[in-house]
Amino acid sequence: MPLPAWIAIALLLAVALVAGLGALRLRAIAHRVGAFECSARPVGAGQSWSLGIAQYGVGRIDWWRCWSLSLRPARTWRRTDLEIVSRRPLDADRDLFLVECSYEGVRFELSMSSGAYAGLASWLEAAPPGRRGVVV
Repeated sequence: MPLPAWIAIALLLAVALVAGLGALRLRAIAHRVGAFECSARPVGAGQSWSLGIAQYGVGRIDWWRCWSLSLRPARTWRRTDLEIVSRRPLDADRDLFLVECSYEGVRFELSMSSGAYAGLASWLEAAPPGRRGVVV
């Protein structure tokens, strides 16, 4: 085989390896206890959604981007500093809520199912007295 064919094969194998590792990472995160689908974006006009998966931890929520190879969460929100500011139905046909949150004074939006929202609100309300972050 000429040299360019070997380069093309090596590139295809590298792409397949990266795609496979990304799929394994996503599957491992999605199947953890306490994990739920949750897209995020900053508050503001024209901001785009980042698809992700969130997971409850001890006193925090970790959020991973779906399309990343990072083994660390992209965001971590501590229960004591996370507040739900508002929520409204985003898509009644798909049972999605748009949840506006505030974390250390920075506002952002989350898109999640009604069941995931119920879990998030319950988790925040179950915090020790004086540290509840549900305003709605």
